[in-house]
Amino acid sequence: MKKVELLSPAGNYEKLETVYHYGADAAYIGGKVLNLRAFSKNFEDEELEKAIKLSHNLGKKLFITVNAIPHNEDLEILPEYTKYLESLKVDAVIVADLGVFNIIRKHTNLPITISTQASNTNWASVAMWKELGAKRIILARELSLKEISEIKQKVPDVELEVFIHGAMCISISGRCLLSNYLTGRDANRGECTQPCRWKYHLMEEKRPGEYFPVFEDERGTYIMNSKDLCTIDFLDKIIETGVDSLKIEGRMKSSYYAGVTTKVYREAIDSYYSGNLNTQNKEKWMKELQGVSHREYTSGFYLNKPGKDSQNYKTSSYIRNYKFVGKVIEKISENKYIVDVRNKIRKNDVVEIIPGTGSNITIHLNKIVDYEAGESLEEANPNQKIVIESEKPLEVGDLIRTMNISDS
Repeated sequence: MKKVELLSPAGNYEKLETVYHYGADAAYIGGKVLNLRAFSKNFEDEELEKAIKLSHNLGKKLFITVNAIPHNEDLEILPEYTKYLESLKVDAVIVADLGVFNIIRKHTNLPITISTQASNTNWASVAMWKELGAKRIILARELSLKEISEIKQKVPDVELEVFIHGAMCISISGRCLLSNYLTGRDANRGECTQPCRWKYHLMEEKRPGEYFPVFEDERGTYIMNSKDLCTIDFLDKIIETGVDSLKIEGRMKSSYYAGVTTKVYREAIDSYYSGNLNTQNKEKWMKELQGVSHREYTSGFYLNKPGKDSQNYKTSSYIRNYKFVGKVIEKISENKYIVDVRNKIRKNDVVEIIPGTGSNITIHLNKIVDYEAGESLEEANPNQKIVIESEKPLEVGDLIRTMNISDS
């Protein structure tokens, strides 16, 4: 039986390495052209070439986003850019706009994935894209399990991709004008400022300056602030719809977020095929997902239409139960490792190592050593490199977190 693909986000090269370390089958990244994450670091041409080489050497697939909704001037360099992507042998480009789709089809033989921005919510539109030459369609988020199954049955010979984890958008599959209207930054061209997360009050036309909460709450309300999607409790049901790829959202999230979510869903997918997707494992995985920065979780549209409990009316703040403090970058002896420090680490801290596979490893840091000077330290700060010891074997790429998030 062919396993469903696990597709993870990578906002830069380090995140790409991280999601592969934790088991992603494929990754999606953005270049500098028509990319819907304009504020992500993204990939310059040289990095794109490096990313493709890494992916294919590991037997992974790499998809490039070209999914912004363009204006005329945005199209000028598109033919040349997509020919360049074709020369790199990227596995597919992700496209939302019909005009962009047509230009790519005319100038290249690149496989094309249709973005969720195209809002495909029915089998007829999926069939149309397939007839036009699309290889894969990323379905709109506004679909139930039943609807997805029906689409797969009606159009079985095209790949389907769905989101399984990450931020939700208040607009239909991300097609939003709010950011453009309020801030002049176009969400459909990659510059969303997420004004849907802001706090809003109601002001009546004839009473300017008098602000009223939309809900009965003296602090106001976040009326458009969606909870984050999490499907670990019913991942088996999503797999059984017959979709080909399961996608994690979050190119602008941290390496820690990308790594932990990828590892959790990798384990869950593998457990499904081995018959171990049980309640005990689901509880363990949910605990891990609670450990990454997130808003309260929702099942989205999969099980039923979202109601009042699917929005977070009180705050746009993230929940953070752990702090990412470092990454193993080199093994220098049987039990000594160089760590690149990302947040303050202190001597005698209890840290948790997240290996590429298997259970997490807890270490008491009774000694930390400055890698350059060779001196013992009481604490290490971001951008320092330190040496730690571990009796259990670690791997390059393993992430390290503290058991709490306090800096005090």
